[in-house]
Amino acid sequence: MQAGREGRENEGAPVRDALGGAVDALGAAGVESARLDAELLLSQATGWPRERFATDPDEPLPSGASRRFAQMVRRRVRREPVAYIVGRKGFRGIEMEVDPRVLVPRPETELLVEVALQLAPATVLDVGTGSGAVALAVADELPAAEVTATDTSTDALEVARANAVRLGLDDRVEFAAGALPARGSFDLLLANLPYVSESDWEGLQPEIREHEPRKALVPGPTGLEAIRSLLARIAADPSLARAAALEVGAGQDREVAALLEQAGFDRVEARPDLAGIPRAVVGHRS
Repeated sequence: MQAGREGRENEGAPVRDALGGAVDALGAAGVESARLDAELLLSQATGWPRERFATDPDEPLPSGASRRFAQMVRRRVRREPVAYIVGRKGFRGIEMEVDPRVLVPRPETELLVEVALQLAPATVLDVGTGSGAVALAVADELPAAEVTATDTSTDALEVARANAVRLGLDDRVEFAAGALPARGSFDLLLANLPYVSESDWEGLQPEIREHEPRKALVPGPTGLEAIRSLLARIAADPSLARAAALEVGAGQDREVAALLEQAGFDRVEARPDLAGIPRAVVGHRS
């Protein structure tokens, strides 16, 4: 299916044909998850659950849904992330609304929430909250915890606050502008800061490189500038956090572990993601 002709070709087309054409177009554009993405977009366009596509493959699409689907496929052909096209992304048990002002929440970041669940802190600080995914998931799953979330981006804070209100968690999370709050001491600090190096930037997928906010991904030449800055501030004020968990890029775990030790955390460990890559580095104070 040619990206410029979907609208005409899909008017009243059965589900089977609409999906088939979309899968072909997405595959030709280099999208690896073409079938899944086509189904997600068609579900959004029609309001139908994906299971219906298998049980009723010959059902014709409503004309309005056909047009919406065609527009969405064109955007995905340009490698725009599905989450931006449909406006949302699931993260653990909650659904986050997202747009190009913030990163798309990723499964590996759920490791930070798992650390919080294990430690069950009374107070939590989420640094670089972005869409608010980590802070809001912690607030949702640890109802007794007091959660504070910060970001240097006013756009990101706007998205995070809107998510908090929509999820009914706005009374559970305090948002603050800047890297760290003006004062406070926390049982656990969580941080998913930018960690992509300048040299790795061009090798990222088009979905990331061409659509997600670069400043939320690349902090400087080495990729560790933001993490170094945060841990330097913690070293200067050890009372800020009794424990800390930071998401890191592949191969950064040992250097970040050393930085945590320099900041005064004497028990440090790395935790792998589902691919076996050390993805979260956790430090504790005795």
